[in-house]
Amino acid sequence: DRILTAKILLGIFFTVGITGMALPASRETFTSLTPVALLLSIAAVILFHKSHDPAREFLFFLFVFIAAFIIEAIGVKTGRIFGSYRYETGLGPKIFETPLMIGANWALLVYCTAVISARFPVSDFLKIIAGSALMLAYDLILEQAAPVMKMWSFQDNVIPWRNYASWFLLAVIFHSLLRLSGVRTENRIAPFVLYVQAVFFIILIIILKFAR
Repeated sequence: DRILTAKILLGIFFTVGITGMALPASRETFTSLTPVALLLSIAAVILFHKSHDPAREFLFFLFVFIAAFIIEAIGVKTGRIFGSYRYETGLGPKIFETPLMIGANWALLVYCTAVISARFPVSDFLKIIAGSALMLAYDLILEQAAPVMKMWSFQDNVIPWRNYASWFLLAVIFHSLLRLSGVRTENRIAPFVLYVQAVFFIILIIILKFAR
């Protein structure tokens, strides 16, 4: 079964990642592999995506990638969207002090949370809210792991409330546009990708922050 094989491989990959991050001797090396983990997650999702209009779907996710990158770049420059923060080296190459991978991360999260919320027996409006709420919950976890993984850090290590408010608002916008675009949200691996990443970050937070 391809889906089971993919889940096992992803599980092994992230388990090895936790082990590597937990050991001080290998932490720097595994931190630099964060973009690889993100690309692997994206590849898995693409592999199991059921497409019916590839051109439209490509254009939508390209739009999310570019829009999210621009918003993040403005946020870093001005400090007025998410608060005062800066990107470090964990997400790879940067343009305008903003890693290119952050746009890909937004596109991946919008898609995975849309796949999950599409399964809820509720109206499209509530699916949009549910998907956005899932992204907010993910961000609550990710913000705790980001500094230790050298992804980004906020000024004085204080995450302002507007970071979460802006994240949720942008999630609502992207989820609404996804619904309007007609992009299909059928994918057997997408929920697992989101869950395994969240578990990875939670375990990492416990190991690096609390188990000292």
